[in-house]
Parts: sequence; structure tokens; C-alpha cells
Amino acid sequence: MGRSRRKRQDPDLGILSSRTLFSLQRELFTKISELGYAGLRPRHGAVLAYLDDAGSRATYLAAQSGQHKQVIGTLVDELVALGYVQRRPDPADRRAKLVVPTARGRELTAATDAVLAAIEAEHARAVGEEAYAEFKRVFRLVAERQAGLRSDAAT
Repeated sequence: MGRSRRKRQDPDLGILSSRTLFSLQRELFTKISELGYAGLRPRHGAVLAYLDDAGSRATYLAAQSGQHKQVIGTLVDELVALGYVQRRPDPADRRAKLVVPTARGRELTAATDAVLAAIEAEHARAVGEEAYAEFKRVFRLVAERQAGLRSDAAT
């Protein structure tokens, strides 16, 4: 049996996680666009997924998302231009900047949270609440272990 056929029949963790991520992003950003939040792309999730209402430093967003600070800076520039975030001085350190959601940005994050909750509820209904809760528990453990292995390899 060829590799591609084998991967279709028994996909590995990378294939399963990428299929899940890309499909989830397509559904999320399609629904968000339908709700009137224009101009957003899946790459903006590196900022939006980790952004606190009180604001977050770019270094924090980079660390949480696994993106380089320069990439986060570009994404923030795009989100500023779209009106979803703004940069403000960090009250804890005036030399630093916080990325803070605008009122429109807070509406967006509430909408994305609601869309994601609905998507998860659909999966839970499809496979059963208990099975879905166990899947998330195990997937979280695998993701944390994988991230830990990556961190260990970098040091």
C-alpha cells in the first residue's frame, strides 16, 4: 500500500490535527464574515485567540500562538487597519505597548466565542457529550505534551 493511501486510511496526528484546524478555521471565519466581521483571515487567529479585553503585549501573543513577534506585529497592524484592535501604552511599563480590542473587537471576540461554542456543541451532540469531553481531555494532554517536547528540544 502506498504512503498516501495509508495516510488516508490511518491518518497520523499531524494530518488529523491539520484537517481539524483548517476545517475549523474555514467554518469559523465563514460564519464570522456572515455576521458582518469583514476582512478577517485565519492568520488573525494568532492574535485574536489570545487577546485579553484589558489588552495583551505582542510578546505574550507571540509566545501563546507560537508565532514570531514580527509576525504578530504585522497581524496587529492589519487588525488596527480593520478597526478591531488598537495599540496603547502599557500602564505597567510605559515603554511597552498593549494590543487592546476596540469595542468592535470585543464584539468580534464575543461572536467568535459563541460560534466556537456552537461548533463544539454540535460535535458533542454528534459523538456524545461524554465522548467529546474525554476527547478534549486527551487531546489537551497530547497537545501539552507535544508543546513540552518542542520546548525541551529548543533548550
